[in-house]
Amino acid sequence: MSEIITPALVSLDEPIGTDKRAVIDALAARVAATGRATDAAALAADAWKREQTDETGLPGGIAIPHAKSRAVTEATLAFARLKPGVDFGAEDGPADLVFLIAAPDTAAEEHLAVLSRLARAFMRDEFTAGLRSAATPQDVVDLVQHAVSDAPAPAAKPAAAPVAAPTAAAAPGLTVDGRPARIVAVTACATGIAHTFMAADALTAAGQKDGIDLTVEPQGSSGYKAIPQQVIDDADAVIFAVDVDVRGEQRFAGKPVVRVPVKKGIEEPSHLIAEAVAAVGNPTAARVSASAGEASTSQAAPTSLGGNVKRALLTGVSYMIPFVAGGGLLIALGFLLGGYNVTDNAGDVVLNNALWNLPTTDITSPLGPLGQYLGSVAFIIGSTSMGFLIPALAGYIAFGIADRPGIAPGFVAGAVAGLMGAGFIGGIVGGLLAGLAAWWLNQLNVARWLRGLMPVVIIPLLASIFASGLMLLVLGGPIAWLMTALSDWLGGLTGAGVVILGVILGLMMCFDLGGPINKVAYGFATAGLSAGLAGDDRYLQIMAAVMAAGMVPPLAMALASTVLARGLFTEPERENGKAAWLLGAAFISEGAIPFAAADVFRVIPATMLGGAVTGGLSMAFAVTAKAPHGGVFVFFAIDSFWLWLVAIAAGTVVSAFSVVALKRFAHRRGVSPVDETVPEAALTA
Repeated sequence: MSEIITPALVSLDEPIGTDKRAVIDALAARVAATGRATDAAALAADAWKREQTDETGLPGGIAIPHAKSRAVTEATLAFARLKPGVDFGAEDGPADLVFLIAAPDTAAEEHLAVLSRLARAFMRDEFTAGLRSAATPQDVVDLVQHAVSDAPAPAAKPAAAPVAAPTAAAAPGLTVDGRPARIVAVTACATGIAHTFMAADALTAAGQKDGIDLTVEPQGSSGYKAIPQQVIDDADAVIFAVDVDVRGEQRFAGKPVVRVPVKKGIEEPSHLIAEAVAAVGNPTAARVSASAGEASTSQAAPTSLGGNVKRALLTGVSYMIPFVAGGGLLIALGFLLGGYNVTDNAGDVVLNNALWNLPTTDITSPLGPLGQYLGSVAFIIGSTSMGFLIPALAGYIAFGIADRPGIAPGFVAGAVAGLMGAGFIGGIVGGLLAGLAAWWLNQLNVARWLRGLMPVVIIPLLASIFASGLMLLVLGGPIAWLMTALSDWLGGLTGAGVVILGVILGLMMCFDLGGPINKVAYGFATAGLSAGLAGDDRYLQIMAAVMAAGMVPPLAMALASTVLARGLFTEPERENGKAAWLLGAAFISEGAIPFAAADVFRVIPATMLGGAVTGGLSMAFAVTAKAPHGGVFVFFAIDSFWLWLVAIAAGTVVSAFSVVALKRFAHRRGVSPVDETVPEAALTA
């Protein structure tokens, strides 16, 4: 195997860029210049995609952007020592030591093992000190070659082997039944190269310091050696510091678990150990699901009512959207092919005709018998998909609370809610009831012989009886009455009331860009789409207003950053602005998230203002939409399409000029607008 780094791949104190994208581009160019990558831009794009998923800055002034890429021909490291440092997202400040780790997408195990040993070297102070004092590129090469060929313990263990911390006198509070706590941990990141092993070593070092019995299983790309089952069985608790699914998660079933992103394992190992030990004596602590499988991610028990309900609702709506979007677009396609009267006899056409036996009577399609048949097929498939709206919502809300055991009782409760006319609200209530019942049943400490039957028989049976029984006997009727009252209220809206409803929906769609408030507004619109398609234009107007308002944030940010005031936005934002044109046109509100994450207190108010304008105008124009998604690309399903575009354009212009004005005149004294950033977490706080 050739050397993983050469002097040509080292940059010492050179001005290669003032932001992390520029640094990544420069290091990718060095890799390509040495013949180790076929396309510098492709390698940089892959590394940048990984960086946007999770920033690679680490404590101590280190950054390790990395990627597996088709453009890479052999595993390679490129290194830059920066003066001044560049922000890669670490909490303690900019990074002055940056390694670009480039691996082929089909990297051999020996290459991955070398890269993992390098990642572990970052945890040693003498290694980073040597990099900072290196006088020549060759000095860096020598340090790296030594690190990857002869890494001292604990990093000297094979890359895939579990790492155990020897037990000393346990720190106060880290004992169980008078002995040092026994903890097992799994670390895993998306690429399985760097963070995986750094987190493993950080946890191991913290376990040694705290005097507990801790064994870590790094699940890297080069493979992993499973912790012996007896060690797992004897453990008091589990730490999952992972960004991906835990392989073989069912091995840990029933253990108290702390589940965090892999970077937390690097940054806060002692805190995680303390949290895991605390979970041992906490009966409400999260536990690994008894039904956890190879590809499952078991859900944590509720730690707070509000947080758990929010997460479950977002899960339910997220899984429901494909049913609604796919079904709604198929219905719209059915109208396009078969005409709007295709609903009159679509069922009969599908059952009694075929491509070789086309219908001959009651032809409503402008395309004739073939259009009538194909339109009927599209309409029937779409309406069938839409029929799953409430059951899917309830089923996946329950899944968000109780993992797989909650799906069946949730779907049943949702179907019962639909049967009783309880609608969208009934689906939410039924899903919450089913999920909580399934979660509670899953916590019961049952005999080993019964444990296998719990997730597939007993939990679905009892949770379905509980949730659906409550819906039928107690809750369904009042919720159905509430839905009827809501429908009557919508029917009574006229004039200013209709516009105000549009303004409210527009504000909700732009408040958190795909978050819970946005999802509530979108769910409200899609839940009424079936009634709208049945002839009630009020719901079709709501659908049009919601979709139009959701298009405003990315379109406004695109207009502001690429046309109106390019100088007020950073280069990455201007690049995002180019993509935001298409994202906005397709009704993907999340296209504005990069802008809001960097400047939440100016972007969000501006987008809400534009969304309110668009929502109000769309309702005032009485525009209707028969498709729940697609933006301008479903123009054929939108009546008064040009008025709808006018509403979108008005809101886009208002938002764009508002954000430009706020960036120009409403920034902190002495701080340039393009330098002000707000952590992405603030967006969803």
